Amino acid sequence: MHLRAEAIVVAVRLHGEHGAIVRALTREAGLMPGYVRGGRSRRVRPVLQPGNRVLGAWRARTDDQLPHLMVELVASRAGLQAQPLPAAALDWVAALTAVALPEGQAFPLLHDALEGVLAAIEAAPSARGWAAALARYELLLLAELGFGLELGRCVVTGGADDLPWLSPKSGGAVSGVAARGHESRLLALPAFLRRGGAADWPDILAGLALTGHFIARDVLADSRSDAGGARARLVDRLHRAVA
Repeated sequence: MHLRAEAIVVAVRLHGEHGAIVRALTREAGLMPGYVRGGRSRRVRPVLQPGNRVLGAWRARTDDQLPHLMVELVASRAGLQAQPLPAAALDWVAALTAVALPEGQAFPLLHDALEGVLAAIEAAPSARGWAAALARYELLLLAELGFGLELGRCVVTGGADDLPWLSPKSGGAVSGVAARGHESRLLALPAFLRRGGAADWPDILAGLALTGHFIARDVLADSRSDAGGARARLVDRLHRAVA
């Protein structure tokens, strides 16, 4: 196996005395693991930071072998780690991608959306500039993994208008009329998740609560990683920033 492609680093695990096992998301080949010799060195370690864009060269003699990976830095986002909110967002979105996606399967839409979220965080470190994009990324990831939510029609009436709620069980939108008297059992469905556009803080937080419910249930339920903890830390910091 020989692959040369640009990729976004999403996970790094130090291995042995000198190396690191890296997982990076490419556009055409999907999530690719690789062993980087010298990955613990002062020269290479700054390159292997989640969120960084690298040019990777993967080589393996057989399909069952962990490829050796050589990396060149294309764009560094290491500076975001100095700012608490951007750092928490970067840690979460990278961890989610690494845990959720199967290896070797292309997800070009997710790759492009992830690059867009990271670019938004880099361009406007204030959470107002990227939090809505993060919620949309989570929504897209659910859909790409087969857990898409039905946001276009009410699961009760079939109507396409007045859809302020979502069922936490079925993942289907619920109209205001059908939800009457049951609102406390439903999740708020902010308009920006359905139609895009700008969103204020109450809607952004509601959107993250909605996507977070389904990610925890459908994506992270069997995961042994700390990805759920990374998201909890991010949401806590967002609430404190808004308060």
